[in-house]
Amino acid sequence: MINLLTILQILFSIIVVSLSTYSIITSDYQLSFLVLFFLGLLILVLGIKEFQRERKVSGWFHIGVFLFSVFVSIEIFFK
Repeated sequence: MINLLTILQILFSIIVVSLSTYSIITSDYQLSFLVLFFLGLLILVLGIKEFQRERKVSGWFHIGVFLFSVFVSIEIFFK
């Protein structure tokens, strides 16, 4: 059975690919903060999955990248 984290991983991946494809096709990069935000959420899900697999260092690395990407996406949004 597919668990919630796998569903979220697939959902966030689809959102990131869709928004990125839209931005490339239309040359409209105003949604880049959303791409970065959902990419951060995807990395957070991957980090939680790493913690569940007892890979603490990789999990903390993913959490750090998540925090940085959310910070940058908020900075882009309010710029």
